[in-house]
Amino acid sequence: MQTVTTLNINGIRAGSRKGFFQWLQTCAPDVVCLQEIKAQLHQLRDLCYFPPGYHSYFHAAQKPGYSGVAIYTREQPQAVQYGIGWPDFDAEGRFLRIDFADLSIVSLYLPSGSSKSERQDYKMRILERLVPVLNDFRSQPREFILCGDWNIAHQQIDLKNWRSNQDRSGFLPEERAWMDGLFGALGWMDGFRVVDAQPDQYTWWSNRGQAWDRNVGWRIDYQVVTPGLGTRICDAEIYKDQRFSDHAPLTLRYRREGT
Repeated sequence: MQTVTTLNINGIRAGSRKGFFQWLQTCAPDVVCLQEIKAQLHQLRDLCYFPPGYHSYFHAAQKPGYSGVAIYTREQPQAVQYGIGWPDFDAEGRFLRIDFADLSIVSLYLPSGSSKSERQDYKMRILERLVPVLNDFRSQPREFILCGDWNIAHQQIDLKNWRSNQDRSGFLPEERAWMDGLFGALGWMDGFRVVDAQPDQYTWWSNRGQAWDRNVGWRIDYQVVTPGLGTRICDAEIYKDQRFSDHAPLTLRYRREGT
């Protein structure tokens, strides 16, 4: 069994103060992908950011206190790729990939378009640029798990108040259509939905209006997988017993090949 967790931690230092690394040692997933670490390497001096039993990798944004991704993995990868090769995207620290013999795992943080129209335009351009990358991944003789905050709720079931959010970034028709293509013609699978088709399963809640307490949320964090892994997903969990962020950890368990 291999356990993979993804979490937008909304500040790794804040997450540490809220008990994230104690939880990590207790639950001990095999791989943890973090997004929005909001820290640069020189700010991660404390040993808590390098937990025992894990290899630690960080791809920070150039802008202080912004974006950035990380991966913790028990098994040392054969290769690590910092960035996707796009200077604008990589400057924001949004892509980190680790490779094993026949498996690659990516920590991916796609832009939000909620702050202003220019960022929404940028988000849509990034989605367009991702298509050939995703096709290239699918052509490789290996499996992929793309973990991360995609900043899009795919279907009505994936957010509580879908009727009032149809003109809001994260649930726009063009974004949802792109996700249709991701899980359709592009041939990828929504790992969570492989094993859990229930409503009211969310990974992000606004800090306003008691959204967390009332479970008025959005499911915008995913493990997007190649079809070969889709058949090996055993179960999925959104962990809500503790709150480390405005997002919740999403964990999937995969059967290892041959078991």
